[in-house]
Amino acid sequence: MRFEPGAPVEAGFVPLCVPEIRGNEWTYVKECLDSGWVSSVGSYVDRFERMVADYVGAKYAVAAVNGTAALHIALLVAGVQPEDEVLVSALTFIASANSIRYAGAWPVFIDAEPEYWQFDVQNATAFLEQECHLQDGALRNKATGRRVKAIMAVDILGHPADRDAIRALAQRFGLEVIEDATESLGADYREKKVGSGSAAACFSFNGNKILTTGGGGMFVTDNEQWMTRARYLTTQAKDDPLEYIHGEIGYNYRLTNVQAAIGCAQMELLDEYVAAKRRIAARYLEAFRDIPGLAPMPEAAWARSTSWMFTTLVEPPFSLSSRELLRHLQTQKIQARPLWQPLHLSPAHLPTRAHCPVAESLHARALSLPCSVGLRPADQERVIAAVLAAK
Repeated sequence: MRFEPGAPVEAGFVPLCVPEIRGNEWTYVKECLDSGWVSSVGSYVDRFERMVADYVGAKYAVAAVNGTAALHIALLVAGVQPEDEVLVSALTFIASANSIRYAGAWPVFIDAEPEYWQFDVQNATAFLEQECHLQDGALRNKATGRRVKAIMAVDILGHPADRDAIRALAQRFGLEVIEDATESLGADYREKKVGSGSAAACFSFNGNKILTTGGGGMFVTDNEQWMTRARYLTTQAKDDPLEYIHGEIGYNYRLTNVQAAIGCAQMELLDEYVAAKRRIAARYLEAFRDIPGLAPMPEAAWARSTSWMFTTLVEPPFSLSSRELLRHLQTQKIQARPLWQPLHLSPAHLPTRAHCPVAESLHARALSLPCSVGLRPADQERVIAAVLAAK
C-alpha cells in the first residue's frame, strides 16, 4: 500500500499529515471570488501579513509564493552575493540549500546536534575557527577562497534551534542570520514566539504545514530597509507601475489574495492547531515511553515545539529497523516517512567536503508517524497498536 501525494485518501487509510480546513476559509475565499480580487493584490494579502507579524512579534512581514521563495529573498536582502558561502543545516528539506544556490551562493553543510537534532552551533564554530580566516576585511573559507556571509539555521520538525547561541556566533564572526523557521510557526524560543526579534525569519504554508494556504510563505523582519527591499524584489522590482519600469531583476513571488484569505482563516485557529499537535505528540510519548528501541524527538527546556511532525528513532532492541517499520505500517494502511536525505549526501549538491555523522545517523533511524491536526483518537490508537505489534 503506497499513498501518493495529491491522491484522494482511501477509506481506512491514515495519512501522515494533511491540512485542517474548518474555519472561515470558504467565507473568505468566496469574498475574494465575489469581489474579483483574486491575484497578488487585495486586502487579504495585507491582512495576512499583519496577522503573522503580530502573532510572532515581528515589525514587518512580506508574503511570498512559498517558503523557498521567502528564503531566497531573505538571502538577497541580507546581502548574500554570487560565490558567497552560507552555513546551513545538513538535516533539513532540500529547499534550504536550493535557496542558497538560487542566490548564486554555496551551502556549507553543518551537522545536527545529537540532543535535539537541530543546527549544531559547536560544529559551525569549529568550521569558522579552523577552516576560515580574515582576508581583506572579509571572512573567507581557506579551502575555497569564498567569502562566508551568513548562517541559515533551520528549525526542524517544529522545534526551534538555539537562537541565542547562533546569533552570538554570527555576531562574533560578522555574519548575517537567516532563520529558516518554515516548520516552526507557533513554536516558542525562551518564552517568545519564533520570529520575534529576528533580522530575517521565514515560514512556509505548504499543504502539510501546521498552517496552510495550499502553498505560500512569509518573510518576517524587524529591519524596515530589509522589508522594503523584500517587497520590492517580490513584486518584479517595479519602479513605475504605470510605465512598467523595472530598476533591476525582480521576482514574481507575491502570494495571491485567494491564498492569503485561506491563510487568514488558518491564522485564526493557529493556537488551537498547535495545541492539537502537542496533544497528539503527548499521547505518542505516553504510549512509547517504556518501549525499548523507540526514542522520540525530545523537547528542550528552553523551547516549546509545535510538534509539527512526530518523529521517533527506531533502533535495537526494537525488532524492526525504521524502514522495516515503515513498510510494516504501510501494510496496515498507515503512512509514515523517514527524514530527508542529509543534504551533504544529496546528488543535487555534490561535491561537498562536509562530514555530518549525526545527521546521517538520525536519517538512518528516524521515522515520522501520522500527526495531522485532525487526526482522530481512534486512528492514533490504530497507529500506536500497529507500532507496538511490531516491537
